Amino acid sequence: MDINQFLLPESPVQEIQHPLLEQKKIKLAIKRDDLLHPIISGNKWRKLKYNLINMQTQGCDSFVTFGGAFSNHLYACAMACKAFNLKGHAIIRGPELDKRNPTIKMALACGMQLHTVDRKTYRQRHNPEYLASLQNQFPNSLIIPEGGTNQAALQGVMELAQSLPKSNYVVCATGSGGTLAGLAKGCTGNTQVIGVAVLKQADYLNHDIRQLLTTQHQGALWQLLTDFHYGGYGKFTDEVWTFCELMRQTFHLPLEPIYTGKMLFAIWQLISQDYFPKGSSITAIHTGGLQGLDGLKYRGLIPR
Repeated sequence: MDINQFLLPESPVQEIQHPLLEQKKIKLAIKRDDLLHPIISGNKWRKLKYNLINMQTQGCDSFVTFGGAFSNHLYACAMACKAFNLKGHAIIRGPELDKRNPTIKMALACGMQLHTVDRKTYRQRHNPEYLASLQNQFPNSLIIPEGGTNQAALQGVMELAQSLPKSNYVVCATGSGGTLAGLAKGCTGNTQVIGVAVLKQADYLNHDIRQLLTTQHQGALWQLLTDFHYGGYGKFTDEVWTFCELMRQTFHLPLEPIYTGKMLFAIWQLISQDYFPKGSSITAIHTGGLQGLDGLKYRGLIPR
């Protein structure tokens, strides 16, 4: 595996023009990381990049990771297997494998090995004893956490932070906390990083993010907003989906309602409520995940 293949041109930045923004004197830009890589987009590429480099430098012949059946991380890992001719294993929250599910179908087509476990076993995915047993089962494999969040992932997200235009605020959707932590580590002290939690009861993520940053954190101030989950992880309201469609039609900005749609809708509401001072500049991170739309269509949650 040639490390030079990971040296990609930076994704573009899209400026949004809208009467609300003019009225509130706010500048809003979207970092289009959904366009970063042709098949492994957004924060999933950022997080995987240095994990895959570590896999090579440590002499591992495969990796093992974790995901739900519709997981963006699972999809990205499967695509990495295909693109870079890697061997990958995924522990899937089961108990059964639905081979009609578009994410599962793609993972299998990419040659990834999928291993279903029951929910009780899946909850052990952070348990050191369980991880040690997996290391015994796959002895020459690099174990990558669910969502790809670890210190190697932060390296990739810090590169994202350093590519951003100068802003007062940088905002991202937050699931496991890795993207928020990497942005906080990579942005300057003049920028405030805001994470929009996409799951219910997400206050525990504050602890996880602090653990990732360590006590020596010297980067940007950060905070996690936990009131914009719109029903919880994997759930969304009609209002969120209508907003996603409006953004696609008006600005040619494709969104899905699980991560980026919630995040940008939250920003829109906060701007309306004068949360951001007049004259503020905001950069919102489009973290990709558009493959999730196929899963939502498959489950009948959005129109085909």
